[in-house]
Amino acid sequence: MEKCAQKYKKLDNNDVKFLVDLLGQERVFTGKDINDDFSHDELGGVSKYPDAMVEVLSAEEVSKIMAYAYENNIPVVGRGSGTGLVGSSVPIEGGIMINMTQMNNILEIDEENLTLTLEPGVLLMDIAKYVEDHDLFYPPDPGEKSATIGGNISTNAGGMRAVKYGVTRDYVRGLEIVLPTGKILELGGKVVKNSSGYSIKDLICGSEGTLGIITKIILKLLPLPKKSISLLVPFPDLETAINTVPKIIKSKSIPTAIEFMQREVILAAEEFLGKKFPDNSSDAYLLLTFDGNSKEQIEADYEKVADICLEEGALDVYISDTDERKEAVWSARGAFLEAVKATTTEMDECDVVVPRNRVAEFVKYTNDLQKQFNIRIRSFGHAGDGNLHVYILRDDLSKEEWEKKLSDIFDCMYKKSEELDGLVSGEHGIGYAKKKYMFRQYGEDYIALMKNIKLAFDPKNILNPGKVCE
Repeated sequence: MEKCAQKYKKLDNNDVKFLVDLLGQERVFTGKDINDDFSHDELGGVSKYPDAMVEVLSAEEVSKIMAYAYENNIPVVGRGSGTGLVGSSVPIEGGIMINMTQMNNILEIDEENLTLTLEPGVLLMDIAKYVEDHDLFYPPDPGEKSATIGGNISTNAGGMRAVKYGVTRDYVRGLEIVLPTGKILELGGKVVKNSSGYSIKDLICGSEGTLGIITKIILKLLPLPKKSISLLVPFPDLETAINTVPKIIKSKSIPTAIEFMQREVILAAEEFLGKKFPDNSSDAYLLLTFDGNSKEQIEADYEKVADICLEEGALDVYISDTDERKEAVWSARGAFLEAVKATTTEMDECDVVVPRNRVAEFVKYTNDLQKQFNIRIRSFGHAGDGNLHVYILRDDLSKEEWEKKLSDIFDCMYKKSEELDGLVSGEHGIGYAKKKYMFRQYGEDYIALMKNIKLAFDPKNILNPGKVCE
């Protein structure tokens, strides 16, 4: 495993004593007491245990740990639910892991300013339920609902509703962060506009825990749409389906979500969930959702889009206008990752984003790679914003064969995304696993600028070292 050139202090008994004196024995874990879950993220592949894992309850505790680590040159990694897919939260230099999941309080809902103030360990699923109980709406909708909001901000998570509503960064009004030095900084607030100097807040969003540790968040909310309807649209092939998407966007009847899926992934989800998808006979599908405040408004939008789909070659349009029908299609979509994972021994993921009108071209290329390398490749993703999730499956390949093929296929895919004017990551980040592809795409000047930003925040490079641009 690649190492930073810098030498870090190895934790000793005095360091552990400092942590125990600060937090108590019950919130400090070392050696065999550290659960295996804390050595890797959701996809695995990159694995390393911290020297100590600690649970924190306040910004003040985080501040004291960071100040101590900074003074003693000890690496620190912040950690949420560990649902990442690129090794961002893996402590590759050991040191201290700060587990943020116990900082999980919702502090305030402000219905006049439409904001929610909360701690970073609150789960995405709990945010959705809480604000809906107040007739409000938090739009970002990443697939992993058990992720923490701190983790979502750290990767600038997108999700299925990004077509209409945007990504996590668009809903972060304010942050409290702890810098690597231990200093606590307030960024932004409840204000709607802010043109007061550089937007440090927006730098933190998507920085994957390399610039500061988030300890408090102010989110922007919207009024809750009263109604929603989903359309499941089968097509004879993926190219026809994807080529329909720009026409849908151009119609101005913009859906909340436009997902694409292929038959193989639907069959895997059916087997995984033990229930049938409304239709599995076609090779490709678009799944669309429309929301709004009146049935008439939504019907006008979806009828226009349904007509476009049929004109472009769709085989049918299935309308899901009840909670039961919507749950049937979206539960399958939500299970795709776990369903595919259950069919193989190991897998890794390519999370690229390309212009919307190049999605079909990229997916066709992955199908060609599947034949060229004699390996299973499955894909699905957000057709409405060009973000694809492509999974390479190991099956019964030996370790050597797997690593060689995986490296070669990733090289091909990321080069193809560049050819199509795309980018290395749409929403899962860079972390440890995808650095070389980002370095290749952005070039020396861009990377130098990123490194200087990191240096300004973290001159000793103790916070999540070895990630993103390091």
